[in-house]
Amino acid sequence: MTASSLSLLQVTDLHLFPSPEITFLGVNTEYYFHRVLKHAFAQPGVRYDILLISGDLAQSPSTATYQRILHKMEEYHLPTLCLPGNHDDYALMQAVLATPLVNCRKQAIFGHWQLILLNSQIIHSEGGYLEQSELDFLETCLKAHPHLFTLIATHHNCLPSDSAWLDTMQIQNSDEFLALVAKYPNVRVITTGHIHQQMDKQFGDMAVLGTPSTCFQFAKDSANFAMDRTPPGYRIIHLHDNGDVTSTVHRIDTLLTELEISSEGY
Repeated sequence: MTASSLSLLQVTDLHLFPSPEITFLGVNTEYYFHRVLKHAFAQPGVRYDILLISGDLAQSPSTATYQRILHKMEEYHLPTLCLPGNHDDYALMQAVLATPLVNCRKQAIFGHWQLILLNSQIIHSEGGYLEQSELDFLETCLKAHPHLFTLIATHHNCLPSDSAWLDTMQIQNSDEFLALVAKYPNVRVITTGHIHQQMDKQFGDMAVLGTPSTCFQFAKDSANFAMDRTPPGYRIIHLHDNGDVTSTVHRIDTLLTELEISSEGY
């Protein structure tokens, strides 16, 4: 934190397994998760205040998977907020990621900002939806803290990624969600995972962001499932005391040559 801003590190779509040796589409997801964190914490002049993991922590959920994530994140001694993706077991996440620093709490207040984490998971589906209870929780938080600027995090995207196959999984009630947040001008940014690529869009005065995966990336502007060898990455978001948001995406310097790029899905 500086005198005028908070620094948030967002990582997403880890797709980890019960054993760290398991590969996925040719990629050791655990290895690249660690590489991404090492790269992020080597950024010159950046000191993070908050870590956000925005879903799909596990490809194969298990206690062991979430425990390894917990132990890794505890190394950084920073508040770490975790929300579920379509591949996660949310109940198990909440049971394991349940320490004072690393947890699945849905709201956190830091200085001039509140962070609200919403569960867009549909059980046994890849798509996203915000239940009425999530929308009610969101509005309760916004009404309770009208003086705070707000970042909202979801796993699924609420605006199109411009890849047709991915956008079939967009939050189904995005219009309802966006109509709600549009009533609250202090909502300054919505950040998401799921799309395995960078996205920087605007909805009114709000930034709407998508963040690269810590493992493999989906090819941009694709009609059908497609991946590319773009390196894994992460996003740094600076939340300024005056409500401004600045954000940059960074990547490690290694192309995923081992990725089984001809795969037709998973």
